Amino acid sequence: MELLSLKIWELKELYEKKEVKPSEVISLLIEEIYRKDKEIHSYLYVNEKAIDDAKKVDEKIAKGEKLKQLEGIPISIKDNICTKDIPTTCASKILQNFIPPYDATVIERLKEEGAIIIGKTNMDEFAFGSSTENSAFGPTKNPFDYSRVPGGSSGGSSAAVGANLCFASLGSDTGGSIRQPSAFCGVVGTKPTYGRVSRYGLVAFASSLDQIGPITKDVRDNAILLKIISGKDKMDSTSVDIEVPDYSKFLEGEVKNMKIGIPKEYFVEGIEKEIKEKVFEILKILENSGAKIEEISLPHTSYGIATYYIIATAEASSNLARFDGVKYGYRSKNYKNLMEMYMKTRGEGFGEEVKRRIILGTYVLSSGYYEAYYLKAQKVRTLIKKDFQEAFKKVDVIITPTTPELPFKIGEKKDDPLKMYLSDIFTVNINLSGLPGINLPVGFSSFNLPIGVQIISPYFKEEIIIKVASFIENELKRRKKYE
Repeated sequence: MELLSLKIWELKELYEKKEVKPSEVISLLIEEIYRKDKEIHSYLYVNEKAIDDAKKVDEKIAKGEKLKQLEGIPISIKDNICTKDIPTTCASKILQNFIPPYDATVIERLKEEGAIIIGKTNMDEFAFGSSTENSAFGPTKNPFDYSRVPGGSSGGSSAAVGANLCFASLGSDTGGSIRQPSAFCGVVGTKPTYGRVSRYGLVAFASSLDQIGPITKDVRDNAILLKIISGKDKMDSTSVDIEVPDYSKFLEGEVKNMKIGIPKEYFVEGIEKEIKEKVFEILKILENSGAKIEEISLPHTSYGIATYYIIATAEASSNLARFDGVKYGYRSKNYKNLMEMYMKTRGEGFGEEVKRRIILGTYVLSSGYYEAYYLKAQKVRTLIKKDFQEAFKKVDVIITPTTPELPFKIGEKKDDPLKMYLSDIFTVNINLSGLPGINLPVGFSSFNLPIGVQIISPYFKEEIIIKVASFIENELKRRKKYE
């Protein structure tokens, strides 16, 4: 048995049977991170104090005390989620020495269930990117092919889970940043409904789009983590006070008579053949199991990328104004006055992609262009949202490819921002609409690169995507067993 390849629920069973100690698991994991992550670079910080936390759980197990859901489970955290006494850098030089004095709400909730924070994962600087090449501390590599990207911006989290360098991770998703890297790294990643999970303690990129979500090895683990981190938070006025279901209860559901929508706009020219074939293979499994497949239309899909990059950059330029070298973070050493200190600090502290997006965002919010760009984008956003609302009157879930392409080579799109932005073409509209979506790994290409499908449900109906994803996952396991 390969201990580090186990799921959360499997590891917990071993703890309860006293077959392995949490301190042994943490020690083995840290050793593996130092050995394997030299090449992958999924971590920016490894928390060696985790061993001390694990020893406390050893004592509980020895006394026969009941364990909490995540007691002794090592979980990594994307480096834009605040962790008390552990660095949170957003993979940026401007925050390279910042240590938060508090935990994000999601971290508090993990710790309440006994989770052990094993470290902080690499990402695109301030979550600006689709490949984790924009990190100020160097790119992360895809665990299936070191010459390729892991996706982004949660590439470090997805790569760490895919490489068995943690048992689960938390990422953030502004335009696909959980689902796209999860597809590239062959793991399960959920972007919850906007407002389902508190954003308090998440360093803001675009406040109306950002959501924290779980990245795991299977759907069961995803259901466990999603339940724990969800719910109303008094520290976040955008979090919604709606009952959170026990998602684990939906893992064994059937799909008979479910209506599944296939948007024709998501199967356009340019999508890689093997991805398209795999999606239709999954649809066939669902149809043979009694689901009803129906073609639908989301007519404003093609406007998604332009709309997203206007709104996201506008909000980013506003949110990143706080990083000025005054209160915390990096400050330039050579300046003559306050204005020069601001300019040099931001010029030296921010990377190229961050500067690009601040400039774009400031431009679309400027006098004379606000109505032409930002206001118009908000109107188109409403149309995109209405497309989904109309579609969900006819179907229960929507299934699409998660990405139009397989993981691309490191450096392949680095000098072509527009080409890079198109990597999120199938994911951004879900953020613009505030809907929940999940990436489910469904197999591999002929080059042994992971392929994922995206499952989307109506607002606050995450249990439906958990149910459908779990059904597909179980069917694929069953088929593999009899091959």
